[in-house]
Amino acid sequence: MADAAKPDVRPNNTHFSSGPCSKRPGWTLEALSDAPLGRSHRAKIGKAKLKQAIDLTREILNVPADYRIGIVPASDTGAVEMALWSLLGERGVDMLSWESFGAGWVTDVVKQLKLKDVRKIEAGYGLLPDLSTVDFDRDVVFTWNGTTSGVRVPNAGFIPDDRKGLTICDATSAAFAQDMDFSKLDVVTFSWQKVLGGEGGHGMLILSPRAVERLQTYVPAWPLPKIFRLTSGGKLIEGIFVGETINTPSMLCVEDYIDALNWAKQIGGLNALIARADANAKVIFDFVETNDWIANLAVDPATRSNTSVCLKIADAEVAALAADQQEAFAKGMVSILEKEGVALDIGAYRDAPSGLRIWAGATIDEADMKALMPWLTYAFNTQKAALTKAAA
Repeated sequence: MADAAKPDVRPNNTHFSSGPCSKRPGWTLEALSDAPLGRSHRAKIGKAKLKQAIDLTREILNVPADYRIGIVPASDTGAVEMALWSLLGERGVDMLSWESFGAGWVTDVVKQLKLKDVRKIEAGYGLLPDLSTVDFDRDVVFTWNGTTSGVRVPNAGFIPDDRKGLTICDATSAAFAQDMDFSKLDVVTFSWQKVLGGEGGHGMLILSPRAVERLQTYVPAWPLPKIFRLTSGGKLIEGIFVGETINTPSMLCVEDYIDALNWAKQIGGLNALIARADANAKVIFDFVETNDWIANLAVDPATRSNTSVCLKIADAEVAALAADQQEAFAKGMVSILEKEGVALDIGAYRDAPSGLRIWAGATIDEADMKALMPWLTYAFNTQKAALTKAAA
């Protein structure tokens, strides 16, 4: 087997975690010096900052003018839960799942909301379910990009324009890196700590006019906690969508999000962000094509994520090991890379098949991704040598 020689070049930025993700290139704490710390978020300056974050989000993501954008508590999870608890139950729902978080939404709808008319349309890690079986006369809930599987929908073409139900899309590792057609989406959620490398704890909720109509005409059969309430007296609480948040936000985190949005705008907006993620992902895909010991978890190239790229160890000897031994092998590689100071937090998600998960989003520089690739080979060869020695 090949010698486990250390590469000469190391990435300048070693932060390849899939969330929270790397800060933008050149970020320092000085970027947050304008944060109105110690001030009320309801003060004029606080409201202005929150509205600026909403307005920049609309501009960068090309969100239609008649869609509402709100900042909500509890990251993407809070935004999704708010949508599920506030909107579902008016009609049957199709729940699409092909990775951990999508499976979590299925559990919440079936076991927590206890909805009866639920169809589960599922696929294992690495695959998409058959999207042609989805019934859009019903509400539909899906993740655009499976963060823990590296599988995404290639586009929104499977969603009809004349749908009767609502489409509720968890887009947390897709927003700002993938082109989403908002005309096909009625609810879009994401968090700040993914593609733009913002801080955790805050979610974004984007509502189409159809979603707003549902909120104003449908009252769920269950009580809603204050933190989920989007209406009052049958009318939308408009303040949420101009920066009057339901609970107290961190103005430091808001400032950081604004900084990331301004960076995105300066480099060319959404198209530039997508191009950066595509270039980073291509580095990984090209590496996989030339190394038979590793493979993409996503089977179909058209569905491979350009942000959370999930990889499996395809070496025949390793693949023949028991599942716990395969997991130990992959974790050993991750440990080597961390000890060498070249890549942090790139192990597969705890519920996913063992392997690697490398963040390729827009805040990563392509040069750092290229520098990382030879280190993957080094870590594999080192682990393989240890495996061979143990078996001798």
